[in-house]
Amino acid sequence: MPNQLHIDYYQATIQIRPYNEEVVKFINNQVRKRNDERIFISKIVEGKHGIDFFISSNKFARIIGKKLTKSFKGELKESIKLYSRDRHAGKNLYRVTVCFRMNPFGKSVHGKDAKITKDILKNDRP
Repeated sequence: MPNQLHIDYYQATIQIRPYNEEVVKFINNQVRKRNDERIFISKIVEGKHGIDFFISSNKFARIIGKKLTKSFKGELKESIKLYSRDRHAGKNLYRVTVCFRMNPFGKSVHGKDAKITKDILKNDRP
């Protein structure tokens, strides 16, 4: 970790809903594979509904989000929030929140698979 970044420094949050051990290992492996001292996990918080990773890079958090959707079935939402303004460059600084919500049925949330899943559930009920 570079000297100029504080140990609690973060630019982005990756939220995993609900908690899934495979996804947690996937994120840790992606950070480890990156092998960049500027990219690190500053904090991990386990909550009632899932787990949050605080990452030092907005861009890398978005990359992980896209890789999660390719590797696991689920829904990805990204949101940005104005955090501060750089006094020297005059640019706005944003924090990104990437929320990955796993689909419990392992199917697409918005595609035809979701309709098939609903039909199966209706037919299985007595």
